[in-house]
Amino acid sequence: MVPLFGGGAAFASDASKKKELPSFGTLRSATADEARTQAQSWLKGIGKTDAATQKAFDAIWAQDRSVLDRVADTIGLGDAAAAKLLAEARDPSAPAPLAVPSILKDAKRGSFFRHNLGLAYAKSLSNRRVFEESLEVLKLVQPEKVVDPSAYLFHRAVAEHALTMKDDANHSILRLLDEAVDTPDRYKMVSLLMAFEMQAWAESDAPGQYSARLGGIARKMDNIERRLELSRGGPHTQKIQKDAVARLDEIIKELENQCNGDCNGGCCPGGSKPGSGQGPRPMPDSRIAKNPGKGVITEKDLRQIAQGWGKLPEKERAEAIQNLTRDMPAKYREVIETYFRKIASESRQ
Repeated sequence: MVPLFGGGAAFASDASKKKELPSFGTLRSATADEARTQAQSWLKGIGKTDAATQKAFDAIWAQDRSVLDRVADTIGLGDAAAAKLLAEARDPSAPAPLAVPSILKDAKRGSFFRHNLGLAYAKSLSNRRVFEESLEVLKLVQPEKVVDPSAYLFHRAVAEHALTMKDDANHSILRLLDEAVDTPDRYKMVSLLMAFEMQAWAESDAPGQYSARLGGIARKMDNIERRLELSRGGPHTQKIQKDAVARLDEIIKELENQCNGDCNGGCCPGGSKPGSGQGPRPMPDSRIAKNPGKGVITEKDLRQIAQGWGKLPEKERAEAIQNLTRDMPAKYREVIETYFRKIASESRQ
């Protein structure tokens, strides 16, 4: 099967505002052997050298689980407070934390302990959609100091995307695709979908941009629902609710002003005629190629173009690249085209 995504790509039109990023492939995940050696060295460093601990350690590393999970379990094996912290983070019935645990800020604990425990803890919170504290923890973690940098960048992008921090999410996705050497395909796929989705997010509250503005309101409502599920119905959630209602009121008033009972002689939004019984006409479905406007690019679209890239004529490739990279900086087009050339080569092999 052809890998879906590889190489580097970047999507934020404002990415140039961020600091200059390192070159390709500067972050690499530790192999299982490397991570095991680091974990065992940490255990010995804290004096856990007894036979029972070693037996439990060997059992952890005999499991077919991710390197990060095994490192986290090793840290829990050697430190009871860390084990309790991870158990609470993984427990869906446990209350969501309201602050970053002090143990993750304690410099005396050592780099291996703090950074890898922080990543494992933040990943567990992210899986429970506790994005605020997950992001705050990840801000304390350095991807260069964890056994799985791609997991760090992916879960940071997920949290930033969920909290509608578009610039930050795009920057994390850029780093994930450009810097991480061995990012799993599932991370790349979801990151690309998030990036393409964010292209359609409204940049302003311009009158008439109903679809984009309603999309922004829908994201606020999703965030409200998530926070309520986490029993976070306090002032911050209420502020988001008031903002969503206010934006809906603005749209309703605009529509009322435009229609004014009889649609002012045919100026109903979306082009419908008065008395026609028709509402605003939806935009046609988007396509990757031969589509002059923005659209939502789905996983199916991406799979089709990636897997059929080697068979496309040069002209159609150029059209596909143009549409995929519409509204992106020109410098990113070459990166994406290089990726698809790699896909075509792997397909032939």
